This record gives sequence, structure tokens and C-alpha cells, in this order.
Amino acid sequence: MSFEVVDPGMLTLVQDLGRFGYQHIGVTTGGPMDEHAFLWANRLLGNPLNAPQLEITFGRLSLLAHSDTTIALTGADLGARLNDRAIEPWQTHEIRKGDRLSFSMPVSGLRAYLAVTGGLDVPARLGSAATVSREQLGGLDGSGNKLAKGDRIALGEPRPVAKASVPYSEIPDYRKPLRVGVIPGYQYRHFPRSVQAKFFTSEYEVSQNIDRMGYRLKGEAIHGDLDGIISEGIAYGAIQIPADGQPIVLMKDRQTIGGYPKIGSLSALGAGQLAQRAPGASVSFYLSDVADAEARRMIFNHRLRQGAPGTAG
Repeated sequence: MSFEVVDPGMLTLVQDLGRFGYQHIGVTTGGPMDEHAFLWANRLLGNPLNAPQLEITFGRLSLLAHSDTTIALTGADLGARLNDRAIEPWQTHEIRKGDRLSFSMPVSGLRAYLAVTGGLDVPARLGSAATVSREQLGGLDGSGNKLAKGDRIALGEPRPVAKASVPYSEIPDYRKPLRVGVIPGYQYRHFPRSVQAKFFTSEYEVSQNIDRMGYRLKGEAIHGDLDGIISEGIAYGAIQIPADGQPIVLMKDRQTIGGYPKIGSLSALGAGQLAQRAPGASVSFYLSDVADAEARRMIFNHRLRQGAPGTAG
């Protein structure tokens, strides 16, 4: 049971929820850039929420099915087609042996998630299949490679799954300007109130310098009274302020330590929404706190557990 990679696209990676417990030795977490979309894909199929999937960035992926299965597509609309028929994200689709599944270019969002019943059958390295290429961890054979032409993707055991879709209220609009909460960090006090006000009232633009390590924004420069700090651990979603004053949001493949001052951090769900924005997209921030972020996560988890009508599991 497998998919054959006819065209790997621009960047297609195996991801599960990530590799935890190794940052103290310099190994980052990896995992899906958009947890919201990743988790819904597994939920639609009744998979364990950590079941490995494909993260498809920018599209151009083409797969040939060598067995029957059911898939779930979530996240970005990358112009998916099943044979000659357009198919929509945020729902399940039946796949038959000989079918061709392909993606064109982004219509909305940047990253799509492709889950299959039973998950992908891939090895774990340090407890995870998440691909982090620079660390040579994860992926189809555990060595950190992105998908390549001719690869065979082993699939989990298929089982009957009822047709299901994500509730409309849970489907983000990635084309809208993003407004996202920032939880202040302990270095927040080193940014004068006037600078804090500028940060929270400015609009930033997603620059061309984005990848799985970080998102560099451009707009109003901000500066604190710290020129630098002793290198320390970096949280997912942390907002670093380098010497040029242009914020950098650290993402899933971030380095584990860094020495730039940080004004605060996005929540995991907030960072996931940023990860779906392309260069040129508008981003602004509002002051949040841990309680607000926890409440939003609890609401999301509750809705995820409720699942979608027709979902197995």
C-alpha cells in the first residue's frame, strides 16, 4: 500500500506533531507549521492526532496511488485535483488504485496537509517522524530528506471511513489580513511604552524571507534598550527584534537558542495562522496573555474532540 511520488513539488515533507525533549542538546521540534490544519486532517479520518502526514508547501506535488485508501485534505487550497476533477480541502476523499492526485499553485494559503487512513508508515527518529532537513531527522527513511521523484510512501492499513468535512466555522480565511495576539515576554519591559504602542498599532508585511525556521516581517522598526542578550532557549512563536528593528517570528524549525531580544511570543495557533500567509500579506498584533491563549486552545481542543458529522472514530 503506497503512493508513488511522480513530482515532489516545491517542498513536501513528512510531519507529525514534532520531536520533544531534545532541545537541550540542540535538536529542534519540527512538526506541522499549521497545527490547526494538521490536527483536523487526522480528526476527519479518526486517526491518532499524531499520525504522520504530508505537509505540502506551495504545491506542484503529484502522486500516483498504488492502493485504495481515504485521504483528508486541509489547510491551503493548492488547486488539488483527483485525476481530472478538482477537489476541495477541509474534507475527506476516496482514493482508488491508479488514481492521480495532484496540486497546482496556491489559491489561498501556503501549506496543505494530506492525511491517509492509518497515517503514513514511516520510521520514528528520537520518537518522531517529523522532518527537519538540517538535522537529518525524520521523513520517509528517517534521514531528513524532503520527498523526491520516485519515492514510495508507505501507507497505514486502510479502513472504512465515512465522508466527513470540517465545520465551516473552523475553516480559516487565509486571504484576510491577519491580526494575532502577542504574549509579552520577560524582556517586554525593555521596550519603552512608546515603542510598545508603535508595535501594537502598526501593520507589518510578510517579507520574502520566510521558511520553516522563521518569518521575517517588514514595517515600523522597533528598538528596545537591549543591544543583545546572552543566548537562551527560544520558544515556538517567539518574536525576536534584531538590530534593524524588523520583527522575526521563530517557527517550527527554529534554532534552539538565540541572542536577540524578544518582545513576546505568538501562541501555537497564532503562529500556525501566520505560517499560511505569503509574502506581501498584512499582519498586525494585539496585546494578549497566557490566559487568553489557553482559553483559545481549550476551545479549539473542544471543537476538535467534537469532530465533524460523519467522522469515524
